[in-house]
Amino acid sequence: TSAYSSPAKSLGDPGITPLSPSHIAKDSDADDAVEQLFLVVVAIDFGTTSSGYAYSFTKEPECIHVMRRWEGGDPGVSSQKTPTTILLTPERKFHSFGYAARDFYHDLDPTESKHWLYFEKFKMKLHTTGNLTMETDLTAANGKKVKALEIFAYALQFFKEQALKELSDQGGSDFENNEIRWVITVPAIWKQPAKQFMRQAAYKAGMASPDNPEQLIIALEPEAASIYCRKLRLHQMIELSSRAPVNGYSPTDTIGTGFTQGKEHVRRNRQSRTFMVENVIGEIWSELEEGDRYIVVDSGGGTVDMTVHQIRLPEGHLKELYKATGGPYGSLGVDYEFEKLLCKIFGEDFIEQFKIKRPAAWVDLMIAFESRKRAAAPDRTNPLNITLPFSFIDYYKKFRGHSVEHALRKSNVDFVKWSSQGMLRMSPDAMNALFKPTIDQIIQHLSEVFDKPEVTNVKFLFLVGGFAESPLLQQAVQSAFGSRCRVIIPQDVGLTILKGAVLFGLDPAVIKVRRSPLTYGVGVLNRFVEGKHPADKLLVKDGTRWCTDVFDKFISADQSVALGETVTRSYTPAKPSQLVIVINIYSSEHDGVGFITEPGVKKCGTLRLDLTGTDASVPSRREIKTLMQFGDTEIKAMAVDVATSKSVKVGIDFLNY
Repeated sequence: TSAYSSPAKSLGDPGITPLSPSHIAKDSDADDAVEQLFLVVVAIDFGTTSSGYAYSFTKEPECIHVMRRWEGGDPGVSSQKTPTTILLTPERKFHSFGYAARDFYHDLDPTESKHWLYFEKFKMKLHTTGNLTMETDLTAANGKKVKALEIFAYALQFFKEQALKELSDQGGSDFENNEIRWVITVPAIWKQPAKQFMRQAAYKAGMASPDNPEQLIIALEPEAASIYCRKLRLHQMIELSSRAPVNGYSPTDTIGTGFTQGKEHVRRNRQSRTFMVENVIGEIWSELEEGDRYIVVDSGGGTVDMTVHQIRLPEGHLKELYKATGGPYGSLGVDYEFEKLLCKIFGEDFIEQFKIKRPAAWVDLMIAFESRKRAAAPDRTNPLNITLPFSFIDYYKKFRGHSVEHALRKSNVDFVKWSSQGMLRMSPDAMNALFKPTIDQIIQHLSEVFDKPEVTNVKFLFLVGGFAESPLLQQAVQSAFGSRCRVIIPQDVGLTILKGAVLFGLDPAVIKVRRSPLTYGVGVLNRFVEGKHPADKLLVKDGTRWCTDVFDKFISADQSVALGETVTRSYTPAKPSQLVIVINIYSSEHDGVGFITEPGVKKCGTLRLDLTGTDASVPSRREIKTLMQFGDTEIKAMAVDVATSKSVKVGIDFLNY
């Protein structure tokens, strides 16, 4: 027998068998819910390193408002977003989020701070956990564990309250949650369980509910960026190519000066925080013709993901050409290299201890590094100084019995020196070396995408996300791909996703065709055919020989699906007298799945149709229609008993099976 025991045999339930012929129906308008009217769309860009929200009133969709300025920004880092950090009291109750959490935690006495639970960069856990469930834990800075779902719900609740408060202050009257459509962005490369996890956390935060799922849209980050990039005017972006001077600068100055000029422009408008999105297709877009392709590379703190889109005219709808790909190559990789460098100089044992014993000082050190990291540039010649917190110097002396200065002299890291003002002095080459592994991975991955047959003739590459502000990354992308396509960076690159997510919430139908990330199907019984079916799948019921565990495919991985497209299959109970029909839905990352027992096939939904109490005059071969609706980032399934119109619905669930 196979390594996986047969679910159907052990359950003893007769199951369903396909009614031939099997057909696909494209009735996209059959199940359209009544469109709810929301007054405002609020999008939350929940990032690995920083987060923010923006909103737009449905009455004036051309105005996008970015949230109020945060108190307590960092020196050297101008920000419209707040750090994704969260602090819980020793009793595990929510205390604060963002700068407030960081500063409060920092000001606690070390004897006290070890009881408080501080979390940062926790979003990556959803990407890296293989078998994510509602029970997955996160570890705080002091080593204590808390359920990830709680932390995510606290964070979303914080944004929900901030946004409601700002909207109420602005409108002069209290805003209700049911007047808001929420959009939360997630990386496109996340697996389905992580996307569903975000939805569950939002339900827990009270943004929407399982009875009203339409109130919340889970948007994919590069898709949101793509929607925003369509609206760009030439003065709102910087082109990194050497084809033409931008804003009257010659190409050699553009990387630096175009940005400074851009930043000035943004700074002047910062007071208003309202961005006008002209209801036109931007100039760059007007150069695109039907069928043109472009890549959006979204490089953030934790992940980098890329999507290839194609334009469909006349309305400029987008079609996804190649499934989203990418990986954990965000700017965190640079922080990690810095940490490795510190371990090399001061010893891994010391760094581990220092992080646990002086967590607030460690946070300080990383903040100091962050502002220097942003000063790294390809043509920089003067060194970068990073202030070491006093408690680092002090604790190191206690721990090792000699000074930090001594450690630097003794280590063979020659491009990091000690400066008399108590700073680490790094040569520009040393800083650039910290970026190299991460940038190399991004370039490597992009090259692989460019080599795919679906990705020929790409016209533009839009570089977006917080990490896209790095001149080092810009230069690497430009020199690697500048000859193949035009590399373009929106000016307020860190807010691109946020604004695109608002536009997506105002008009979710703008993305018309997606690629299915997985193969989906249901488990059925087929008539057993000698020689074709494996003997261990034989099941004899009432004299009929069945082959169990057959995977009946609805849609294949990487197949195009139109938004709202419904795939229908008809089944009949294997045993006519059966009154409860159980249809199990399975998914797999592979395409050619034959049986539900194959490795990598996961159960992700169950439809239970109870036919008791229905009229006896039902035909002997009862038809059970099963529908799966694809297209949104969520997938819905439904089973209908044709004779009685009885139906059940279920959302595909990756967390609870």
